[in-house]
Amino acid sequence: MSTKNLEEKQYLLRFKCDTKSHLTVLDHDICMTKCPDKICTVFCPAEVYKWEGTRMQVGYEGCHECGSCRIGCPYQNIKWEYPKGGHGIVFRLA
Repeated sequence: MSTKNLEEKQYLLRFKCDTKSHLTVLDHDICMTKCPDKICTVFCPAEVYKWEGTRMQVGYEGCHECGSCRIGCPYQNIKWEYPKGGHGIVFRLA
């Protein structure tokens, strides 16, 4: 059996998206003024967080639900909740 790299493993993930995000940046000004490194854009394995202009964009549709943003933000500026029942990540085995 061959070893898969991270990108190949992530390809096996599927998502059933809700219309409402389960991830919320509580205060965009904190991202802009207090967090010069925008580390959520680095530690999120799904690359959900993108800094665009003066605002953090959240692509919740591809969230792996790992919770790293909940504990990794040094300002506790990200609210993370489980998606509504029946929504979120769907794992496939290959």
